[in-house]
Amino acid sequence: MVELRGVLRALVVRNCRLIANSKQGAPTEPVDILIEGGVIREIGPNLCAPGTTELDAKGLLAIPGLINAHLHSPAAFLKGALVDAPLEIFMLRETPPTLEEAEAPSVCRARALLVAMEMLKRGITAVHDDAFFNPEPTVESIDAIMGAYRDVGIRATVALDQPEVAEVEKYPFLGNLLPDDLRDTLSRRPRMTGADLLDLYSAFIRRWHGAEGDRLRCAVSCSAPQRVTPQYLEALTELSRQHDLPFNVHVLETRLQRVLGEVKYGKSLVRFLDDLGCLDARKQVIHAIWIDEEDIGRLSDRGALVAHNPISNLKLGSGIMPFRALRDAGVPICIGTDEAACDDTANLWGAIKTGALVQKIADPEWTRWPSAAEMLDCAWAGGARSLRRDDIGQIAPGARADIALLDLGALSFLPLNDVRRQLVFCEDGSAVRHVLVDGEIVVRDTRLTRIDEEVVRDEIHAAFAEFAPRLQEIEAHAARLEPHYRAMYEKALSRDVGMSRWIGRFPS
Repeated sequence: MVELRGVLRALVVRNCRLIANSKQGAPTEPVDILIEGGVIREIGPNLCAPGTTELDAKGLLAIPGLINAHLHSPAAFLKGALVDAPLEIFMLRETPPTLEEAEAPSVCRARALLVAMEMLKRGITAVHDDAFFNPEPTVESIDAIMGAYRDVGIRATVALDQPEVAEVEKYPFLGNLLPDDLRDTLSRRPRMTGADLLDLYSAFIRRWHGAEGDRLRCAVSCSAPQRVTPQYLEALTELSRQHDLPFNVHVLETRLQRVLGEVKYGKSLVRFLDDLGCLDARKQVIHAIWIDEEDIGRLSDRGALVAHNPISNLKLGSGIMPFRALRDAGVPICIGTDEAACDDTANLWGAIKTGALVQKIADPEWTRWPSAAEMLDCAWAGGARSLRRDDIGQIAPGARADIALLDLGALSFLPLNDVRRQLVFCEDGSAVRHVLVDGEIVVRDTRLTRIDEEVVRDEIHAAFAEFAPRLQEIEAHAARLEPHYRAMYEKALSRDVGMSRWIGRFPS
């Protein structure tokens, strides 16, 4: 048997029970899964092929690997680090607007390794990383992130999330609330122009799109429509079309952004995108909380996808996304953890459960609450759609062999009543024993196979020690800016936006 870096030319997963997709209500009886060249070739009992290696999966449940459809790996060192605050104040510490020195590639690599390790060990086989850079991306920092994903063995699609307008242009009212010195500082455009970023994207796509046997891919990102010029937004949309790349765009995450659309554009940010001709089936519209009925209609008409990040939405007080209205309109939904600063983990299991539960306090009509099958459909089919792939998120002949094998003897499944409900409401990733990506065993008996975990932990500790002084510098900058951003936030609160995505205050 020939084996290269753990990639088996032929593998049989022997005697597993199987949940192939969200439509299947109960596990199969024990079956085998035959994998060749990273692709599932056959599923059935007593399979054999010449020269195969076997993975004993007796007592294990095979499920499609989960897909984390929205993550920012550069925030991985911020887990548990920041006091909860609304997005506009929180971002002072996440993407500080006044820093000049680029981050070390070693830090970028370590953060990507950290989230990838956590995800793989919990059965999350693919990630859509909307990577931001402080203050701007470099070839070295991009290669560091992609190299980390290459080395650990996860499936990753990565975008360069970079604004290219001045800080004061991203918000309503802010320019008039700042003292003169800060207004001057925050009115400067970033050093990298839209043309610079497009050149970087071209190099990024040439080097990494389709790398590692198509396990690594590129996406594009404008961060949010108000954070870039219309010209750059249109150029990225065309780049996305040319290469059929997913396009990440944060839209109406907060109430303040609803106010911004009205003040700056005279319309919602969904309508702004659509009127520019930049709302299409490649758009991954992230958050989509403060949307109205017309916005939902436009998202549906254009075939856009919505990325739901329920834990992030709760931690930052952004509100509750109208899940049922989007599903009823036929808008596909995927699920993400967002980032370690506003979820504190890259564990998608928690986001799936929270996404199901939070709707129960948004709608008293219990028949409209998300079902376990719907949440798994978002995690699998929606996640695959997020990466613009139709060959993952399922276990079927012809699909890529991205598979998590869970111990049915774990407490999550004791006793086994309804496997889909228990996957959503009981499991947290602790039952995962083995994980395959592209048919390669990347986690065996809960241990990563491609890297030495202890060596990588030392690498992460060293990178965090390098990063820690920067965190203190960021806090000093944020403390100076925060009173003015708070004043902006409160001014936006005083404006009527005709809706609420909060449950409201209880009477005293």
